[in-house]
Order: sequence, then structure tokens, then C-alpha cells
Amino acid sequence: MEPVGEIFRITVLGKQIVFIGGVALCEEVCDEKRFRKFVGGPVKEIRYATPTAMFNAFDNEAHWGQHHRIMAPLVTPSAVSSLFADVLTCVSELTAKWRASDGNPVSAIDELNRLDQESTTLCFYGRKLNNITNAPSPMIAAMNGTTAEAMKRPSRPHIINRLFYQSRFSRNTAIARKYASDCLDYRKAHPEINRKDMLHTLMNAKDPETGKSLDREQIIDEMISLPIGSSTAPCIISHVLYHLLKNPECIRQAREEIDAVLDNSELTYESLDRLTYCGGIVRESLRLSAAMPGYTREPRPETNNSNRPILLAGGKYEIPPKQAMVIVFHGVNRDPTVFEDPEAFIPERMVGERYESLPEGAKKIFGNGKRVCFGRHYAWMWLVTTIVTILKDVDLEMADPMYVLKQHGWFNLRPVDFKIRVKARA
Repeated sequence: MEPVGEIFRITVLGKQIVFIGGVALCEEVCDEKRFRKFVGGPVKEIRYATPTAMFNAFDNEAHWGQHHRIMAPLVTPSAVSSLFADVLTCVSELTAKWRASDGNPVSAIDELNRLDQESTTLCFYGRKLNNITNAPSPMIAAMNGTTAEAMKRPSRPHIINRLFYQSRFSRNTAIARKYASDCLDYRKAHPEINRKDMLHTLMNAKDPETGKSLDREQIIDEMISLPIGSSTAPCIISHVLYHLLKNPECIRQAREEIDAVLDNSELTYESLDRLTYCGGIVRESLRLSAAMPGYTREPRPETNNSNRPILLAGGKYEIPPKQAMVIVFHGVNRDPTVFEDPEAFIPERMVGERYESLPEGAKKIFGNGKRVCFGRHYAWMWLVTTIVTILKDVDLEMADPMYVLKQHGWFNLRPVDFKIRVKARA
């Protein structure tokens, strides 16, 4: 792949876009005192589907705080531990399906998308979709279609979007909102479901600061936003499988760790932290895959009332005072000043002291500051649980041993045409 510079710019439809591709500048623009999340471009376009969701809220909108105070207690590390059993149930359902398969090639991303949608819906909304073994939920295609279109719309004239692309955007949005509405109505129709989960909280909790509760449309917005956020996870695990199959020695080391830690017992939430090499595999795959391509930052307006250019790297670079900057993980995560042999897959560098000693700018994959990934603790638990269960239960091989990684995607990057054969572990 072509190297990415520390900073560069392009012009689209007469607008300048600045890209950050180095660890040091990434760390600098993640300084919350000087910069903040930029809600524009694709993130702003997603407001069409989820007008009041936290993910796409502007910095000055009060509903971000209200929703966050209601929902955040459900995704703390201690709260996430209560979701482990549901995640393990779903992953085990997938590996059981694979163990019983006839060895025909399957699309890694398609299978993992189903797993993600199944586990997210069960964990947060208390409903089994049964789309691991049956037909996939229409929400998967609608969600991917909505986010892909949101990514493309800023690069087209408004009239082109309205004339040629709005109907499909609206149709996918309607499917996504129906998914959320159906889950909400299902819970209302089944009061015997005794779960104090995210949906219960969205339906019943009040903001402790304002005393306000969420109305139906606000609940649906957040119910769509959570699966959109989690849709990066199957992309990450698809890349994990690719890198492991290209580096079989890493599979051997991971299984040695799994067998030693579990010692023929069941995987538990408490054992996840002891599977450090497996965690390193996930982090190294995150580094190389950039399954989430990046995110955008902008100068805080209150810190630059003089309208002067913004200085970066001690004055080495100047950018306009209102310039948004896209952090490009393909560049940041391959910064040769931080990562020796940056294209190599080396999980050991993402374990223990070696990982802890990395600059903070090399550890921003889940975002930054108060707008850091809302479900990062759940995501990490899901990722490690999924890869450990797969390695514990099944053997895998590439359907095409000569396959070379090709990526596609807009909101998140996924392997293209990556198929695997799966059978019960020998």
C-alpha cells in the first residue's frame, strides 16, 4: 500500500479537506482543550436516519447529555459483564453451525454480520432474531446501505442526491426504523420479559439532571445508532481471521494460551483479561485493518476568537481556523516512527508493557474525549469473546489459499471476497 503522509489535503467540490496520517499529529488534534469532534459530512448526513442520536449530535445540543446520562450506566465495564453470557450464547450458536457444516466456503463478513446483529439485538433489546441460522435480518443491508450513502452524499451536488439517491436512502432508513420499532413494540407486548437492559432503560429511565425521559422517536434513534456503531466489529473479526490464516504460528500461540487459561473449563468473563495474547491479536488486527477508517476533528471555536490560523506541530503547519481534519487510521497506525516494520502482523507489540508504552496518539481507534466510542467496553468484550470462541471450537482455512486482502466500505472497511472453510476443531 502507498504510504500516507503526516498531513495532506485535497479539494472536493471546492472545499479543502485536511487529513492527519501520523501519530504525533493525531495525538495533538485529540487534545480536547483545543479540538473537538466535528459533526459534519457523513456524520451529519446520518442525522436523516437518526436525528437525535448521540453519535451525530452537535456539540451544543442538550439532548446529547440527556441521552448519555440515561444510557451510559448500561455500558460500563461492570454492566457489560452481565452481557457476556448472551454474547457467548450467540457466538457458540455460530460455531455450532460451522461445526455442523459440510465444509463449503462461507463469506466471513456475511456470517459475522449476522452474529453481530443477533448479539446486539439480544444484549441490548432482549430479542432473539434467529438470523444466525435463518435468513439475515433486513436491518443488516439497510444499515450498510444507509451508512454507505451517508458517506457518499457530501461529495455530490445536493440536486444529484435529491434526484437520484434520496429514494434509496429513504427506503433503507425506513427499514432501519422499522427494525427498531418492531423491537420496541415486541417488548411492550411482552411485559413478562424481565430484563433491566438498554431497551428497558430507554423506555423507563429519566435523565437524573433534567428529569426528562425519551419519547418514542428518540428511543428509536438510539436503537438504530447502537447497531450502526457495532457494525464495525464483524469487519474487525473478519480481518482478524485473515491475518491469522496468513500467520498460522499466531493461531498456534493463541490456542496454547486459550488451552492454558481455560484448562478444559468454560470461557468466562473473568478469563478474558487473562487471554492477553488473544487481546494483542485483536489490537494488531485493528491497527492494520483500520476497520473504522477514521474520524474528524475541528478546532474549538471558543479557543480561537481572533480567527488566526491554527498551528500544528509547534508551528510547522498552519490550517484555517475553522478547518476540519480527518484522522486517517491507515496512516496513523502505520507510522514508521512508532511501529517498526509497520506492515507486519506482530500481536506481541500490542500486549502488556509494549502496548502501554505506545504514544497515546497510537491508541485512538475507539475515539477520544467525551465523544469516545460509547460502546467500547462492550465492543472489546464482543471481539475477544468471538475470536477466542472461534479458535477454541473450529478449524479454519482460506477457501482460496492465494487470496490477497482487498477492502471495501465507507463507514467501515470489510474484506472483499474473503471466504473461509470451517470445520470442527481437530
